[in-house]
Amino acid sequence: MTLRFYKYQGTGNDFVMVDDRAHAFDATNHQLVRRLCDRRLGIGADGLILLRLHADYDFEMVYFNADGYLGSMCGNGGRCTVAFAHHLGVVENEARFIAADGEHEAHIEADGTVNLRMQDVLGQQEVSEDGVFLNTGSPHIVRFLDASRLAELNVVSEGRAIRYNERFRERGTNVNFAEMPPTPDLPWQVRTYERGVEDETLSCGTGVTAVALAASRRGAVSPVQLRTPGGDLRVAFEALPDGSFTNIYLSGPALRVFEGSIDV
Repeated sequence: MTLRFYKYQGTGNDFVMVDDRAHAFDATNHQLVRRLCDRRLGIGADGLILLRLHADYDFEMVYFNADGYLGSMCGNGGRCTVAFAHHLGVVENEARFIAADGEHEAHIEADGTVNLRMQDVLGQQEVSEDGVFLNTGSPHIVRFLDASRLAELNVVSEGRAIRYNERFRERGTNVNFAEMPPTPDLPWQVRTYERGVEDETLSCGTGVTAVALAASRRGAVSPVQLRTPGGDLRVAFEALPDGSFTNIYLSGPALRVFEGSIDV
């Protein structure tokens, strides 16, 4: 069998995209997904995404981590799926779709920026010795670092230690390390260790969203500019008196890199 695929990336967070409107892809074949995401034996990606039709939405986004298993919400993946749906002619500049964490809306600007509405984050953020914990469609720990420490940090070692500690070992968590800018006009610096990939990725959409919301505790004002190793993102939100957040939008580029076919 030959599989037609597309490769997309959002600030360096890259995905194998499959037009599965015919529901022909075997979503239970974890080994196949893992091989397609392998950077040496396959196409190479942080995850694989199926675009499927849905009776109540423009489309459904089915996201797999690079380990081959279904994942929780992926923010950059969501933005790339919207761009992919636009490329396929499934949507124009507005989209309403369903993902692992529920309904999302998005719109594409003239310059290609994809603005994705994230789920509301309800309740107070949990603060512990690990950092600030919150769920932005995927679970995240945010740990703030002193100035100039982020560039030299061993993100894989430090992130893995938290992801597999006693608290998170069973379900796992993504781990973000963030550095406050020296002046408000500069972006927050972010690096992320992603569960499922089990490595540092160049960017994580739900991760920068978590950082932006956690940074509001430190005076960050919406919209928050954030810089990852793969590029810049923007997170806008409305903070509520009870500590919850609504009207959360993740914005940034989503680009088609190439397309091709592979025997599976």
